[in-house]
Amino acid sequence: MSERLPPLQGLYYFYLAAETGSFKQAAEKLFVSAAAMSQQIRQLEERVEVQLFERQHRKVVLTPEGVTLHHYAKQAFRSLQDGVRQISQDPDPLSLSLSVLPSFAQHWLVPRLGEFSQQHPDLSVMLMPKNSLIDFRQDRVDLCVRYGLGDYEGLHSVKLMDDHLYPVCHPLYLKQHPIESLDNLSEHTVIDDARPDMNWQHWLQVAGYESSTAKANLRYQGAHVVIEGALAVQGIALVRHSLAWKYIQQGVLVKLGKVEVKPRYSYYLVAPKPYFNRDKIKQFSDWIQLQAYQFWAEAELQRVQSKIVNTQMMKY
Repeated sequence: MSERLPPLQGLYYFYLAAETGSFKQAAEKLFVSAAAMSQQIRQLEERVEVQLFERQHRKVVLTPEGVTLHHYAKQAFRSLQDGVRQISQDPDPLSLSLSVLPSFAQHWLVPRLGEFSQQHPDLSVMLMPKNSLIDFRQDRVDLCVRYGLGDYEGLHSVKLMDDHLYPVCHPLYLKQHPIESLDNLSEHTVIDDARPDMNWQHWLQVAGYESSTAKANLRYQGAHVVIEGALAVQGIALVRHSLAWKYIQQGVLVKLGKVEVKPRYSYYLVAPKPYFNRDKIKQFSDWIQLQAYQFWAEAELQRVQSKIVNTQMMKY
């Protein structure tokens, strides 16, 4: 048998016949005659030199070889359909599926999302907290919010906002364990984030506390868990401003010192480039970028005395 693939038309006729279990029903889907369908299948069988169907009264049944080819044909044609879907018009313009970091969802986005829903009442929003990047070929997701460098292979990134890092603790912890200086962190319970962008020793070095050491007593995987630890009066946590600011305003967290460090990571909106042409993504992108601008403008009014240390080249 030749290694060249049979004609795509014959494979597609076979795929539909296998899906329906009937040459007649498959022919109706393609708006061709049953005779034309039968001829295409016969030519395919001659090409691959095996029988693919057992012809029975009023139906056809796949042979073992037909079952095998159907398995691969289904994968191939569904993959093609996914590819066409990605470059074509929005298949579901009234539904917006968002994959968002759990920390960003819990501490920043969810409290604001009601406003977007009020502005776009006809748009249904599905929020899916997830740390790993979505496979847009497999998952029905419209847009991701990620924290990184923005260089995601095969995807388009739009920068949403930067962030700053600084230490915080609960007021009750501060009352029980007075902190005169960050030079003596070794005397306190330190909460650490196991993720690479949140490193105490690098923060202390860049912030000018070169003589200080911070041995993590508690290590959590994820910024949202780190903040929960600080809120539970467990110790001093290194946090992102975007996630901690509302708790500082509420008085349930206290920022320690005036120094903030700007990490090399930022927040990005991420999706295949054609997705950004969809109306619902344009609407959400415009809205969330305005929210980010307003957030930083409001915070900046109350942070003018802070010393911002730019460490864009900082390596973790």
